[in-house]
Amino acid sequence: MEVSAMRRVRQRQRQRQRQRVGMGLSMSLSLILFMSLLIGLVGGCTKKTRERPLVYCSEGSPSTFNPQLATDGPSFNASSRVIYNRLVDFKPGSTEIVPSLAERWEVGEEGRHYTFFLRPGVKFHSKGDFVPSRDFKAEDVLFTFNRQRLSDHPFHKVNNAGYEYFNSMNMGQLIEDIVAVDEYTVRFELAQPEAPFLANLAMDFASILSAEYAQHLADRDQKEQLDWQPVGTGPFVFQSYAKDNLIRYQAHPDYFEGAAKSSRLVFSITPDASVRYQKLRAGECHLVAEPSPADLASMKSDGRVKLISQPGLNVGYVAMNVEKPPFDRVEVRRAIHHALNRASYMDAIYMGHAQVAKNPIPPTLWSYNDKIKDYEYNPDRARELLKEAGFENGFEAEMWTLPVSRPYNPDGRKMGELIQADLAQVGIRLRLVTYDWPTYLAKAKNGDHQMLQLGWTGDNGDPDNFLNVLLGCSGVAAGSNVARWCHQEFEDLIVRARSLSDQKEREKLYRQAQEIFKREAPWVTIAHSTVFRAMAPELQGYQLSPFGSESFHRLELK
Repeated sequence: MEVSAMRRVRQRQRQRQRQRVGMGLSMSLSLILFMSLLIGLVGGCTKKTRERPLVYCSEGSPSTFNPQLATDGPSFNASSRVIYNRLVDFKPGSTEIVPSLAERWEVGEEGRHYTFFLRPGVKFHSKGDFVPSRDFKAEDVLFTFNRQRLSDHPFHKVNNAGYEYFNSMNMGQLIEDIVAVDEYTVRFELAQPEAPFLANLAMDFASILSAEYAQHLADRDQKEQLDWQPVGTGPFVFQSYAKDNLIRYQAHPDYFEGAAKSSRLVFSITPDASVRYQKLRAGECHLVAEPSPADLASMKSDGRVKLISQPGLNVGYVAMNVEKPPFDRVEVRRAIHHALNRASYMDAIYMGHAQVAKNPIPPTLWSYNDKIKDYEYNPDRARELLKEAGFENGFEAEMWTLPVSRPYNPDGRKMGELIQADLAQVGIRLRLVTYDWPTYLAKAKNGDHQMLQLGWTGDNGDPDNFLNVLLGCSGVAAGSNVARWCHQEFEDLIVRARSLSDQKEREKLYRQAQEIFKREAPWVTIAHSTVFRAMAPELQGYQLSPFGSESFHRLELK
């Protein structure tokens, strides 16, 4: 009896132990299932967030998808900043030069030789029936720059290419040779030392193209597609372009800096700033270019919008074509300067988010000459100067107004009407005309205008980028100097400044050049504006560039 009782007690203990183990297993399995479900949900949300298209509301259509052929922000943002890379780049949010396709570089021969050591393992995009058979190498660097500098290069004249940036900076005369030392080493040999050379190579026009893709197109007699069906090494692969409507990109899975945080990128081309704002509020866009100053107050109080700003490295101006009478007379150019009430434009157009410009470079740039005396608003003095020039009764002229909003001029039509009214007070009868953005730029490059509105946002933090590109003699032929003003005394100063390594000595020369510019007045300098960007609150990773360009690689929707 005692044995049987003991046996039954042990059986009940074993049974309870099995039940506890079973309950523990059940609880563990439940916990595992719950955690798996939770991880799946989080992973699914992360995956869905990454696959959700990042939509950028752009202010204008690109004139090309090859930054070698462009000078405008909409084209650079749609090409060089998403599709391509350069040998060197600027650290995000600064003017500091950092490695990119080149891991490092050396300067020799007293500043005349620049040797770049290329990053191995960089993959080009695939495009249609083109699948690259090799990684980025020295021959791609040679192809990129030789296309621009050698007139007998097989791609030099494709699409009537003008290489405006390259030529306006005298790069063809500066670069004597480019040598592939080996597959991953390239040496640039210069005719003379060039202080801004390294910074210039971080600019958009220096984006590296694929020599293999170019040959692929040449074999199919499709060379012109190089500039419209692009292949680069950048964070996004070009997919399609519906003209004046949408541009679509897919993340480059093998990007050497890591795949983009958003797998799809869409440019929604929306020229009207107010419409861009409404799209942002409706969730149709996540990042908006050039918000209208009239909308800024509303944006600041709108919970659906995040607004950031910084002083712009820019200048807005009205250029007078000095090759066309009566703008070949300095008295006329000075008269127009005196006739314009520019201070009133700051409130009417910029809503107080700009300052009147007196120099062709912004006050945030080194060598800015603050001692220069600006032209005052003085219609009586304007009439006197017109009389001295033989135009006592005034004259008729035509001015082009910007068709897109830019940071340096957010409302070209309105500015045109204000200028028209001011000039009418001194007897100048102004006709206002405009064109779509690519046509506007092409005709301006050819010098078809009498007067036109334009502006500039710096590319590399060097005064040469303003004074040489926009006002140098080489810029006349290249098309970047839309005043078509070639002044030898000014030219000698900026050429000398480029060859010096001592920044203080360069500053002296650039300040003298600004004095000549003000005296000769090829532009009416209008404004230096504050730069704003508006975005959805869930957009993370955005950083304003001092150059006004956009980078989408690190952006993600949370």
